[in-house]
Amino acid sequence: MDSTRRERATLALAVWGVLVSQVLLYPGVSDLVTALGGGRGEYDLSAGMLFLVAEFASFVAFSSVWGALSDALGRRTWLIVAGALGGAASYVALLALATLPWLDATFGAVLAVRLVGGAMTIGAFSLSITMLADLSGGNGRNMGAAGIAIGLGAALGSVVGGQLTTIDPLAPLYASAASLTAVALLVTTVTDRTPDSTRVGVGVVLKKLAARPAFAVPYAFGFIDRMTAGFFALVGVYYFREAFGVDAAVAGGVLALFFVPFALLQYPLGSLSDRVGRFVPVVAGSMLYGVAIVAVGVAPAFELAAALMVVVGVFGALVAPATMALVTDLADSGERGAALGGFNVFGSLGFLAGFLIGGVVADAVGYLPSFLVVGFAEVAIAIVALRAVKRLDGIDAGQTPSSAD
Repeated sequence: MDSTRRERATLALAVWGVLVSQVLLYPGVSDLVTALGGGRGEYDLSAGMLFLVAEFASFVAFSSVWGALSDALGRRTWLIVAGALGGAASYVALLALATLPWLDATFGAVLAVRLVGGAMTIGAFSLSITMLADLSGGNGRNMGAAGIAIGLGAALGSVVGGQLTTIDPLAPLYASAASLTAVALLVTTVTDRTPDSTRVGVGVVLKKLAARPAFAVPYAFGFIDRMTAGFFALVGVYYFREAFGVDAAVAGGVLALFFVPFALLQYPLGSLSDRVGRFVPVVAGSMLYGVAIVAVGVAPAFELAAALMVVVGVFGALVAPATMALVTDLADSGERGAALGGFNVFGSLGFLAGFLIGGVVADAVGYLPSFLVVGFAEVAIAIVALRAVKRLDGIDAGQTPSSAD
């Protein structure tokens, strides 16, 4: 295995480990929140929403900071290590809070720890993807590797997290801390290939990004795509557990039905976008993805709804790597850290929107309307941005972004 392939595999494993640590908590989030002193019942959606929102609020605030900082310093590896170890420490802190005798009064502290943990974890996640983008071999291929890692990490995390929750609601926290510690150790073996041209000031990089409106296209798709993921991570889990009466282990298995095809098809479909362009995967894929989400919400039986989660995963795999590759198509090598950091800011905002919009709509008017809102949002962005994607389609990775605007 040549050095590029080895480092692609290593960085993909790092992305995978971060996603495992994150998703381990999702299937049993209602049980975990209760064990940490929050929630007013088994299916208190608002408490679970706050628990997840706290982490992603920090993702939003710090994603571009890590990316721009790495571009300015000309280093990524040790920033990833610091982020991963900081995230692991946050899970240990949650375990410590769970032992306090005044547990009912500590949920505010739990949310504060989630804020700090999110600020650290997003550094490990965002910069691992950025280092993948720094590699040669095709943006679609590199982003496909990231997508496989994300999907498989989420798939394993959802299955194992659900099983661990049935043993002890706090057990996923131990596993998450161990996963991030392993990521920190793994990344130390990767050569820091950050291009010399990235050594520019943070303010200069952010100003350049703000001046290039073409980035708004993949950022908008990233926002909506991640909104659907956030929706399933929170509302989807509560929906399957409450509507069909399944436990955390089964709910985790249902999430895996989405994440496994999403993961396994990322690399081939990312490579496909290198050959056929970004337009069809992004636009047609988004429309089909949105319709499939709505279909899950209207399915009358558990078996059908679970089977449709597979379909959702297939169409999600068509969209995700092509969208990330479009970001790297538009960016100079010296701007990739900040460009992908900005993409992750919008993605994290999308997760927040999925938690908040999905949770509020589900609480107010029921689960079906929440599926309709999120699914048709995916269709709407494809229709609205159709011409913009067509205009940007076919940009070579080496072309200057200014020529695409």
